Amino acid sequence: MVTPAETRGASTPDAAAPTGHRSVTLDPPPVTVAEPEPATTTPPQPPAEPEAPATPGARRVRRWRWTRRRIDLTVYGGFLLAAIWVTSGIWADPAGRVAALYSSDPAQVQFFLAHSVRVVLHGEFPFFTEQFNYPDGVNLMANTAILALGIPMVPVTLLFGPAVSFVTLVTLGLAGTAAAWYRVLSRHVIRHRPAAAVAAWFCGFSPAMLSHANWHPNIISQFLLPFIVWRVLVLTRSTRPVRDGVLLALLVTAQAFINEEILLFTALALGVFLIAVVVQQRERWTTAWRPLGAGLAVCAALAGALLAYPLYVQFAGPMAYHGLSDAVRDYGNDIAAYFAPGSPTFGGNERANVNLAPNYSEENAFFGWSLSLIAVGIVIWLRRDVIVRALAATGLFFAVLSLGERISWWDRELVTGPWEFLVRLPLLDAVVPTRFGLITSVTVAILLAYAVRRAWALRGVDRRTARKLTAAGLILALLPIAPMPLRVTTREPVPKFITADRWRQYVGPDQTLVSVPVPAMGNTDPMRWAASTNLDFKIPGGYFLAPRNGVTGDPGRFGGRPSGIGEMLREVSSTGRTPKLDDRQRRRYLDELRHWNAAVVVLPLAEQNAEPLRRTVEQLVGPGRQELDVWLWDVRKLTSRPA
Repeated sequence: MVTPAETRGASTPDAAAPTGHRSVTLDPPPVTVAEPEPATTTPPQPPAEPEAPATPGARRVRRWRWTRRRIDLTVYGGFLLAAIWVTSGIWADPAGRVAALYSSDPAQVQFFLAHSVRVVLHGEFPFFTEQFNYPDGVNLMANTAILALGIPMVPVTLLFGPAVSFVTLVTLGLAGTAAAWYRVLSRHVIRHRPAAAVAAWFCGFSPAMLSHANWHPNIISQFLLPFIVWRVLVLTRSTRPVRDGVLLALLVTAQAFINEEILLFTALALGVFLIAVVVQQRERWTTAWRPLGAGLAVCAALAGALLAYPLYVQFAGPMAYHGLSDAVRDYGNDIAAYFAPGSPTFGGNERANVNLAPNYSEENAFFGWSLSLIAVGIVIWLRRDVIVRALAATGLFFAVLSLGERISWWDRELVTGPWEFLVRLPLLDAVVPTRFGLITSVTVAILLAYAVRRAWALRGVDRRTARKLTAAGLILALLPIAPMPLRVTTREPVPKFITADRWRQYVGPDQTLVSVPVPAMGNTDPMRWAASTNLDFKIPGGYFLAPRNGVTGDPGRFGGRPSGIGEMLREVSSTGRTPKLDDRQRRRYLDELRHWNAAVVVLPLAEQNAEPLRRTVEQLVGPGRQELDVWLWDVRKLTSRPA
């Protein structure tokens, strides 16, 4: 359906495509001009000269010739080295270093990785857990528990811990996404290795990907997306739509257990792109709708069957929520974000990017002026091509949606955005709009590949000159946003009280270890403690999405039910002021400890404002004692439930 040879009026299908239409080219193969051979005679051939004996040096040249396979392996190795470069600060000490600006998401991911260990080793229910936010629990299907990543990483998590698994996933997410795009583009779409390498580089190491690499391995692990895109395009001209629909369903199912939001983005982007092609050339629909419809029907049936129960748990199971928290629903990009370089890039500046994105983990645009202008120039240069126009329309459409409910320029509100009218639609009410910029990044990457491929095949221009000019343009576009190592900071180690298993003397299977302050969005260290033990003890609270007030079906919010003792201890931790508790407050807070079935209350000696926190807890449950590197209160007698 989308072969550009046809978009420019060609009547012959791509000769390089296999009989079963297993590839979809976005550019025709290079045209070679050769002298026509006579129809009936063959020119005499000179006698072959005897082959000279090969020298050792000649053998070495042949042995190390750049074959296609070696070129591919070199490209893959380059992507891996770049990913290690980006994450090098964390690799230096995975357990002791974290993204400098915010540490909650890595702790949450490490908790989910430990949950995968329990799923594999203990057969624990994969889609819901009571190991945090006890006793209400957390709906893991509604919290992106990355089962498709965590389960394969179980051996790494068991051997080296969840912190090493986390940085491994980030590294492989960046390199794997770039490698997957390179394979699909070079083998099935563009079929030009330099162009595919450029596009794959930007898909894997764009400013948006680097931004999410700080905390979101589930978002940057996009290595299935190129194959999903390819299989959908194959369906438009498939001769075996049932088989192709089954293959697509398996890819969709796997991606659903990595990140459903990215899967939704892929479906939306493909829909807009195909519509943009059909609108320009309506005759394509007559040949494409039957195989596409049949394949998508098979995909929907099989993927629906495989995902029916997990999706039921997500949308109707315990602690399910409908719609995102207001805190993130209106996250949008500033228009200027598309012209500034990303913070974790060569030309980036964190201070300059203030207020252009919701936060430093959501810099979902940030192409820089040079790449933005070059992308516009590519569209103007190749404007006669249907595919270029469709890519441009797709990228622009989602760039506008990424601006959110209020469109602004340098933090100055201009008009109401179209997202204002879409945000309440089913499924879209769970989308973070700024992330639509990820779709625009992919369209820009493919436009770059298209331009490189076309420049490489220019006629009437010295080939060497054309390649030099192309390389110069790419340097101008990509150097300002070249990836830099993520900025990291140190964090407090897991207390020895936890690592030495001293907690096991106190905490039973249905009891909780209550940290001070109580685990919450801004205090996720106790989640790392639990993850380091493979979740062998339960904790109250934590960082997750749940329905407001713990009522299944309500709109989502970060954290569980409001906690009086949690709010009090959080305020003491931030201000250093010790409150005076009256009898009513003591009864209320003790009721919360009983609700959590607390066994011990633990305060690390190194905790900020540890002394005011210790005095506050002592007003509630009496004197504590120091054990290893924590203050400890055994509260089992106060919280024990009647038999």
